[in-house]
Amino acid sequence: MPRGGTQAQNHPKPGSSIKVEPIRNPKAIAHIKNCLHQKNLRDFCLFTLGINTAYRASELLSLTVGQVAHLQAGDILDIKQSKTKKYRAATLNGVSAQAIQAWLNIHPESHDFQAPLFLSQRSGHALGVSALNRLVKAWCIEADLSGNFGSHTLRKTWGYHQRTRNNVAIPLLMSAYGHTTQEQTLEYIGIQEHELSDLYITMEL
Repeated sequence: MPRGGTQAQNHPKPGSSIKVEPIRNPKAIAHIKNCLHQKNLRDFCLFTLGINTAYRASELLSLTVGQVAHLQAGDILDIKQSKTKKYRAATLNGVSAQAIQAWLNIHPESHDFQAPLFLSQRSGHALGVSALNRLVKAWCIEADLSGNFGSHTLRKTWGYHQRTRNNVAIPLLMSAYGHTTQEQTLEYIGIQEHELSDLYITMEL
């Protein structure tokens, strides 16, 4: 997928509200994963975990080496939610477990279980949400995507594809996200007008 446009295509217009989108195109997801796998296994692991779980960016960035070093596909990852302070479990799929192990194989502090899983290359501390926000924008530019993208894009992408590809019921997504209403979940995962219109024309009774 060719690179195109400028960074401006990834930002909202002046005066508009900032509302990031999911990555809807599976080919764009594959492109980003392929590039990151070749260039940066830390970012590959972060992107893969982000789009395969419903965790917030701050929750993913809080992970330590010890929390994930033993995990395999099918195991439970339990993270304290940044908002409610309650623990929320997610079952790791195969690609997530493989991405974690690939990164741990070269993690500079893999023997320190208290070390941040996602180390900042500059500070040596845990990567921050603002830094992840910039990374996601850069990844989407590299994939030639136009629109507004940021750290929330990762978990929104998970929910969007769970709904559109797996036909997961909205109440289940509500529970995964910790939302209180279906409307909140529908808006969060980026329902588009043409998708609502398709409801009326794709089935005839």
